[in-house]
Amino acid sequence: MRVRVHLVGMNSTDASRSRRRLVVLVSAAVVVLLLVGIGVYGLVAGPRTTSDPPPAPPSPTAPGTTEQGPRDLAPIPETDDPEKFVRAVAEALFGWDTTSGLMPLDYTSVLLKVADPSGVEQAGLASDIAGYLPNRETWVELRKYGTTQRLEITDVFVPEAWAEAESQAQPGQLAPGTTAYAVEGVRHRQGIWNDEATSSAHEVAFTIFLTCPPDGDPCYLLRLSILDQPLR
Repeated sequence: MRVRVHLVGMNSTDASRSRRRLVVLVSAAVVVLLLVGIGVYGLVAGPRTTSDPPPAPPSPTAPGTTEQGPRDLAPIPETDDPEKFVRAVAEALFGWDTTSGLMPLDYTSVLLKVADPSGVEQAGLASDIAGYLPNRETWVELRKYGTTQRLEITDVFVPEAWAEAESQAQPGQLAPGTTAYAVEGVRHRQGIWNDEATSSAHEVAFTIFLTCPPDGDPCYLLRLSILDQPLR
């Protein structure tokens, strides 16, 4: 279906000016969407999907789910290298073990410890992380057959869309050292079904927004894109 817009009462010059204004407004809106990692990225793209179902029906029992207590999670190492930081965040985001005695909030806390120190982005980031981790009910179900997960990173790069947004940002709109990295990889899950090991693999892609201050202070995490909806 073709939609025609008639500019009633306008001469050709007025119509041309109106079209130019529209182009400017649309361009500005695109830049805002590309800069959403600074404030609202996790909110503009709609509700997040729940985690994928387990690779196989649960077994009545699974080893390691009742006897061992919680294990401490390693912190994300401090670094001023953006790519190293992104890789560490990505691995922490996808690496979990339902037999550890921990819950999703424990894994979330590791990521929040390297969040924006001002606290401005913390609530949004927590919401972003929730889109990657199983919810509590799913976690309990996954634990029945000892599910673990890890990420095999295949590529890390600054997307062209971010470079365009950065070049059009107004002075002071981005904190010095703010950038975005797209991450591509394979999510691996393992579990036990009928006392036999089972596994699944699924390609994933996402974007991490971060700031690495030019004064050498450690990088910190701003926001995450929705899973499988990265900047390109």
